[in-house]
Formats: sequence, structure tokens, C-alpha cells
Amino acid sequence: MNTVDAKRVLETALICAQQPVPVRELRVLFNDALGSDTLKLLLQELQQDWAQRGVELVQVATGWRFQSRPEMREYLDRLHPEKPPRYTRATMETLAIIAYRQPVTRGDIEDIRGVTVNSLIIKQLEDRGWVEVIGHRETVGRPALFATTRQFLDDMGLQSLDQLPVLDDPTGNANVLEAMAAAAQGVIEPELEPMLGPVSEPEPEVVAVESVAELQPQSAPAVAESVSPPLVDDFFNDTETDLRGDHMDTDTPGGVQGNT
Repeated sequence: MNTVDAKRVLETALICAQQPVPVRELRVLFNDALGSDTLKLLLQELQQDWAQRGVELVQVATGWRFQSRPEMREYLDRLHPEKPPRYTRATMETLAIIAYRQPVTRGDIEDIRGVTVNSLIIKQLEDRGWVEVIGHRETVGRPALFATTRQFLDDMGLQSLDQLPVLDDPTGNANVLEAMAAAAQGVIEPELEPMLGPVSEPEPEVVAVESVAELQPQSAPAVAESVSPPLVDDFFNDTETDLRGDHMDTDTPGGVQGNT
């Protein structure tokens, strides 16, 4: 089989696939006649072939997939208008802490955020497929250790945790939650207090983020442990005011979990 035919087979299989397809499964298309290195070269060529189109070929944690480019979302939403999911800042902070400091216990998250973690926040992240229990810490009570999943990486458009936004400057710190919400194609609910700055500042507005471009940093941390703990702690050590309403993931300040 020549290169042109091989690329057509790959293209067809990936367009028709419902989920990302790893290279080892793509080899089955050719009865293992093509090795992994050859397939990767063909996939890279296929990426270039689609470079000027509204759909792109990308590699994520679980394999390769075709997806619409972020700038096409505005037009696609006109065909299938849907209300974007809404996440409270408490939910996104909890997710970010787990992503950067994993594996962590619920107590670790509470130490960083300074408030009790509502159980519904963890459940929401688990139901979304972004967080899972990977073990238990050998200490009193054997608390569960939480980590992110490969589904989290896929939904964020990442191949590995190395590609998480870098927390090396105040601007990056301020944007990391918005970047995650954008990748999840949702918006962050406004808080009664802004996350950064004095309480006297005006309440921030909810802004729907249209692109995941900010999830493509110029440089990335080697692993989650390489992120300087003081930067992460400073970023998330902000108290928050309760949110009441129909949201699942409100937190109770002061270390006491409220009724839900």
C-alpha cells in the first residue's frame, strides 16, 4: 500500500471513530504491516494536510482524533445551540489543585484552599470523569488519594500533564481556571467576592470563553511536582463566600461544611 492510500485509510477511520484512537489500534487497519513510527509519520503528514481547514487532527492522551477548531465553535453553536455548563470557582480551584498537586487527599485540598471541601464538588468531578481515587494514604483514617484521569486530559486537549498551563507569573495564575473552563467549553460562575484582590473590588462578570488556545503554553512544567508549592498555595489560598442557589458545588468557609 502506498502512502496516499494509507493516509486515506487513516483519515477515514479517524473521522468515523467516536473516541480518540491510539496508534496500536490504528496498526490493526493494516494488519500490522505498518509499524508505529511509520504510522506516526503518516499522522503528522495528515495533520499538515488539514492545517488550513476548519477541522484539525490532534493527538490527546488516549490517541488521535479529528475535532473542529476552536474558532469554528461560534458557527457550530448556531446549528445546535446549547447552554454551556457552568462551574463555580470552588469547583475549578479544586480541579486545578488536584491536577497540579496530585495525588492529593481531601485534607490537602482543604489546607490549600482554606475552606472545607463540599463532598458534592468531588462527586461532580468524579461524575464528569475528570477525577478518580487511585489509592489511600497510609496514615490515620487512610484518606483517599485523588488524581486526574485520562478523560480529563482528553477533554482539556492535552497529551500529558506536562502541557498544563505554567504557573510562573501572576497572569498565568489568574488565567489557569479560565483556561480549564474554556477547555471544558463552560463558564465560571461569578463569586460574591473576586478571587484576586481586595473584597471592595466590584463583583466579576461571567465571561464565556470561546477558545482553548490558552491551554497551549509556550513552555510547560516537567511534572506536577515541578510547580513551586508556594506559587500554587498563594494562588489558591483565598477564602470565599458561600454561594446559595441551585448549584451543586458550594463550599462553606471557616472549615465547617454546610448543609446541602
